[in-house]
Amino acid sequence: MAGEKAASPAPRAPFANREFGLRVASALVLGAAVLGTLILGGWAFAAVWLIAGIVGAAEWLAMTRSEPLAPLLGLTGATLFALLAAVLVGAPLWVPVLVLLAGSLGLFALGHGPGRRKPVWGLLGGAVVALVPTLLRLDPEIGIVGPAWMFAVVWSTDSVAYFTGRLIGGPKLMPRVSPKKTWSGALGGLFAGIVGGTLTVLVARDHGWDALPAISLPLVAAVSGLASILSMAGDLVESALKRRYGVKDSGRSIPGHGGVMDRLDGFFAVAGLAGLCFAALRLLPA
Repeated sequence: MAGEKAASPAPRAPFANREFGLRVASALVLGAAVLGTLILGGWAFAAVWLIAGIVGAAEWLAMTRSEPLAPLLGLTGATLFALLAAVLVGAPLWVPVLVLLAGSLGLFALGHGPGRRKPVWGLLGGAVVALVPTLLRLDPEIGIVGPAWMFAVVWSTDSVAYFTGRLIGGPKLMPRVSPKKTWSGALGGLFAGIVGGTLTVLVARDHGWDALPAISLPLVAAVSGLASILSMAGDLVESALKRRYGVKDSGRSIPGHGGVMDRLDGFFAVAGLAGLCFAALRLLPA
C-alpha cells in the first residue's frame, strides 16, 4: 500500500557466503597437507615450506613491481633451495650464511632503480618461512612439537579472532589499516592463542614428545601470548603493505584467502620469534 515502507530484506547470516566456504575448504586442505608432512618430516615437510617461501617471495616481487621479475624470482628460488638443502644435509653454519649473503648481493645487483633492496627483503622473508619450521622439525629435542606449537598459536588466533570479531563486533582495532578487525576479535584471538599454544605443549609432554621440559608452563603461556600478538601484528603489517602498493590481495594462489602472503602474514611473524628462540637455545652458551 502507498505510504507503507518496503519490507527490509532478511539479514544474511554472518558466514553464509561463498567466500567463507572457499576459505574453510582451502584451510582444511592446506591444514591436512601441513600436518601430514609434519608427521613425515624430512624433505616432505621441508618441500611444503620451500614452496611457501618461493611463492610468498614471488608475490612480494610482483606486489612491489620489482624488475626484472623473472631473473629476480629465479635467483630467489635457487637461493632458498640451496639454503634448505644445506640445512637438510647438516652443512656447517657458515654454508647457509654464505648462500644467503651471496643470494642477497645477487638480488641487489640485479634490481633496478631505488627499490633494488625490495627483492632482498623478499628473500629474507622467504628464508624465514622456509627455514624456521624445517629447523625446528629437524632438531631432535624439539621435533614435531616446535612447528605444532607455531601452528596451534597462529591457527587458534586467526580462527577465533575471525569468528569473535564477526559475532561480537564492537570498536575497530585499526580502521585505517584493516577496517574489519575489532578489539573483540583481537582479545578473543589472544586468549585462543595462549590456550592453543599451552595445550599443545601439555599434550606433547603427556605423550613424551617434548624434550624441553625445563621450560615452565607459565613461560610457555607467556611466549604463546606474545606469539599470538605478533601473529595479529603481522596480519596488520601486511594489510598496511597492501594499502601502500594498492592491491587487495597479495595473490590468488589460495581460494578464499588470496595469496600465500595473505595466509602466512601472521605465521611469518611467529616464525621470526620461534627462530630467535631457537637461536637462543642452540647458539648461545647455556
